[in-house]
Amino acid sequence: MPSDRPHRVVVLAQDGAYPFELGIPARVFGATDGLYEVLLCTPTGGPIETNAGFAVTPSTGSEVLATADTVIVAPVDPWRLRPELSAETAAALDLVRSDARLVSICTGGFTLAAAGRLAGRTAATHWQCAPLFRSWFPDIELDEHVLFTGDATVMTSAGAASGIDLCLHLIRVDHGVEVATTAARRCVVAPHREGGQAQFIERPVPDAPDLSTSPTREWALARLAEPLTIERMAQHAHMSARTFVRRFRADTGLAPGQWVTQQRLAAARSLLETTDLPIDEVATAVGYATATSLRRHLAARLGTSPSSYRTAYRGREDVLAGV
Repeated sequence: MPSDRPHRVVVLAQDGAYPFELGIPARVFGATDGLYEVLLCTPTGGPIETNAGFAVTPSTGSEVLATADTVIVAPVDPWRLRPELSAETAAALDLVRSDARLVSICTGGFTLAAAGRLAGRTAATHWQCAPLFRSWFPDIELDEHVLFTGDATVMTSAGAASGIDLCLHLIRVDHGVEVATTAARRCVVAPHREGGQAQFIERPVPDAPDLSTSPTREWALARLAEPLTIERMAQHAHMSARTFVRRFRADTGLAPGQWVTQQRLAAARSLLETTDLPIDEVATAVGYATATSLRRHLAARLGTSPSSYRTAYRGREDVLAGV
């Protein structure tokens, strides 16, 4: 990103846009003390209709997409969706630089799919639109159980408020846990939500609604350094292992082991960013048997080593200190 200006985020809005999601990038990235600049554009440069009965006039024309470091495609009302792009939207996306980060919120993933930007990738969209997405784009793997998915270049999110989760994730990637946590606090939202979209999918009310795994998840978070087997967590929840796994998946969209790994990695990243603990001690503090295990998980998730991650983060801190 150029050093003489903040990271530029350009939101692409189309007819039928949801005002709530249109406002997420400006609100979340705007809570970082000037680290980001957020602009709104439309394919034609003119006003667009929203699904809330009023129009939105962009601050810039579509030509600003050529200057974006991150482009966020905002969602539209499902009845406006089409399997092909309009000529105006296709022309607007053609302006995006090859090195820009592409992001979609909710049904904005349909736009990226129609533009061919999700080929060979796993994508997310609102769970209610999953059947339609699969019918139009059968060659794209859709994960309707996650809040967001992707890599450093292209990311897609699930429905509505998951756009907040994704924007906070991008801040964590760009500037670390503390900056993202501060932004979340200013927006009065959780800095990181557990589980995935599966917990919001409509399903019959369970026979025993009190059998939530939430107390056990809280208990486990306080004991990441300890062995957290399915049997031990199930015992805490007063369930059989089989029932516990089923309930855990229903609550979070993840298997217990996946969730524990996710939480340990998040805790390790925080320690790498905020402390000078040796790598071995970081690994032990979050429950990895050895530093090698931590290195393996961090490499699989982020493609880097603990020492490289810490160095990169400290480098960002140095840059921020000089701003």
